[in-house]
Amino acid sequence: MFTHQHFAILGAGRSGLGAARLARLKGAEVTVFDEGDPAKIQGALDKLHAENFHTVAGQAARELVVKPGEFQRVIISPGLDAGWPLPKKFTDAGVPLEGEMEFAFNLTDMPMVGITGTNGKSTCTELIAHIFTACGKRSVPCGNHGMSLSEVVSSGEPYDVLSLEISSFQLETIKHFRAKASLWLNFAPDHLDRYPGMVEYYAAKARIFENVTANDVAIVRAGETVSSGAAKRLTFSAYGMEANATYSQGEFFIDGQRIGDASAIPLRGKHNMENILAAMMACHVHGVPYADALAAVASYEVPKHRCELVRVLNDREYINDSKATNLHALEACIGAMDRPIVLIAGGKQKGLDYTPLRAELKGQVRAMVLIGEIKQPLHDLFSDLLPCRLAADMNEAVRIATEISQPGDSIILSPGTSSFDMYTGYGQRGEAFRTASNALG
Repeated sequence: MFTHQHFAILGAGRSGLGAARLARLKGAEVTVFDEGDPAKIQGALDKLHAENFHTVAGQAARELVVKPGEFQRVIISPGLDAGWPLPKKFTDAGVPLEGEMEFAFNLTDMPMVGITGTNGKSTCTELIAHIFTACGKRSVPCGNHGMSLSEVVSSGEPYDVLSLEISSFQLETIKHFRAKASLWLNFAPDHLDRYPGMVEYYAAKARIFENVTANDVAIVRAGETVSSGAAKRLTFSAYGMEANATYSQGEFFIDGQRIGDASAIPLRGKHNMENILAAMMACHVHGVPYADALAAVASYEVPKHRCELVRVLNDREYINDSKATNLHALEACIGAMDRPIVLIAGGKQKGLDYTPLRAELKGQVRAMVLIGEIKQPLHDLFSDLLPCRLAADMNEAVRIATEISQPGDSIILSPGTSSFDMYTGYGQRGEAFRTASNALG
């Protein structure tokens, strides 16, 4: 298909490796470029070299001069902005640019469910893949979560339906992408270190519905104002709003019919009940009965770092919600709990406005322990509402939280921002909380 063509792949990470494999599989010559420090991305480079891909990294990539006609296509990984200097070297030389997800989408006819939203994407993506698999349809969570779409397509595995998590970064570069069922879980401020403002972030996310047709279905949280284009619009809510699918007093209803109850569901919180509603509706579009979908959820294993119960000690719950990397996720965690909370929050400065959190804290949160780069600004913002303590690291934060808590409380790590000031990612931060919690006597 791409014989005698030379493709540039931008980004040496998982998406870049997947795109390189897929381009080569289709006959292209491939070179992978990454401006990162070769010492820091050596692991990724080693994987590429093991498969005999040519790479250009670090200073060599930064000093690259792209000649017209040298490359026939450039495939960009979602972590890179098309307006950054390296991608612009190719587009300024007239090389057509394509996003990794769009590239893979155009090379497969496998059906897929597309999932976007500020929060809950990964849980919903995993739920959908789990339901499909439990109900006899081969599926896999992929895209922005798990394998990249290029990895899945290049593997040659014949999946019945893909469960595809889609970030705003991936949607920036779509041209033809569409899914038979597209999910909009929610929208809240995030990634303002990538976008000029909320308008641009919203516009990127809303592109999930850009190419839908009347034969497609848009599954949208009730109350969200996003346009779902030509698709049939279905809504869901666990917060008392009128919708096609609802959760109320422990029971699930779709189109007025009771589907079942939550007694066997391992997930916690209303926000997760909404994930279940959206997942059931998406799977139903692909032929799975609602009752079968709900029954499958009972065998779903709750992932780490998402409202995960680590332990109970002296009638105190220790809950790891390290994946709450923005304000909306933090608010969702607080709203989902039915016990008083001692909250451990803070981390990287992302330019977010935490003032709206003041209303959420009243009544539910007993005290806060603050960590990371933004701990002092958060202390200044909230200390007039409730007791706030500062901690130097996670061990100290858990110790202080335990000291100021009472029996019956939940001690929750739900940072409300990313972790890169102190950790390599939310996973390492969550493991630090788990270790500190389990070390308590």
